[in-house]
Amino acid sequence: MIAEMKALICESPHHFEYRDIEKPVPQPGETLLRIRRIGVCGTDLHAFEGTQPYFNYPRILGHELAATIEETDAPGFKKGDSVTIIPYFNCGGCIACRRGKPNCCVSMRVCGVHVDGGMREFLSVPSGSLVSGEGLSLDELALVEPLAIGAHAIRRAGVEHSEFVLVVGAGPIGLGTMEFARIAGANVIAMDVQETRLAFCKNKLKIQHTINAKEDVMAALQEITNGDMPTVVIDATGNLRAINNAFPYLAHGGRYVLVGLQKENIGFSHPEFHKRESTLMSSRNATREDFDHVLRSMRTKLVDPATYITHRVGFDAVKENFSTWADPKNMTIKAMISL
Repeated sequence: MIAEMKALICESPHHFEYRDIEKPVPQPGETLLRIRRIGVCGTDLHAFEGTQPYFNYPRILGHELAATIEETDAPGFKKGDSVTIIPYFNCGGCIACRRGKPNCCVSMRVCGVHVDGGMREFLSVPSGSLVSGEGLSLDELALVEPLAIGAHAIRRAGVEHSEFVLVVGAGPIGLGTMEFARIAGANVIAMDVQETRLAFCKNKLKIQHTINAKEDVMAALQEITNGDMPTVVIDATGNLRAINNAFPYLAHGGRYVLVGLQKENIGFSHPEFHKRESTLMSSRNATREDFDHVLRSMRTKLVDPATYITHRVGFDAVKENFSTWADPKNMTIKAMISL
């Protein structure tokens, strides 16, 4: 008799269905996980809304995961261990993987985006993707991945102590980016269109400088930076207008890092970009080095993951609540699903 489990499937934009599907059987080199927590991120919301690039339906969403091991052949792990995963399944042999950048593998399969993810009771994953919990709570483990995205962006930008770093977008990824900019010793500036998000930056993350994007941003940045402008600008919105508008915010010699993703072509003034000798780069996913940095930061209390969790639901209630988490009126930072 084939064992079954419950899964929540995004059949098409704005359409979820609970279904009983076959429970996975792990193959050699794979680990079977019992999913215990699922964090909901912008990728999940965009997939639900039909705006996520490189996405096909139907799909089981979910890649911010905490789980316990059911079966494994991975050295150093055993049944019952609490773990999270690096959900970017890479090939190991392409030019990016060979050069130590598995986060941008040519044949990348992101769990919950390109292959079915964790909104189900059990999930089989490559054993090499396991990350040991080492005493962290399930809630903390489910937040390692989104925080690693921010940690990677800061490492990618080469943020130095005392420089001004502007983070555009105070959603969960932007907030995590601000945290790791702060940990790197930067003077962090948060920008968003929602005052509630900016208040969260001030009160919860202790970000000193905040700017509402509806105001005179150039004047505010000049005042904060004593006319120098930020040497690092990081977009965490994935909004085309926000991305294009932020090019003039960059200091001469500065770096602009795109973490947010959208479907269209960006546009900017080449003379303005050139005269600054600006650097433009993308920051995709994260590496094990970034995951390890997040884990250390959690253990040493430099980051408090509980700060981010604003909504909690059981797995059976996800379908009826999911669409509300994208509504700004609900002030969702991070929704956490429990199984």
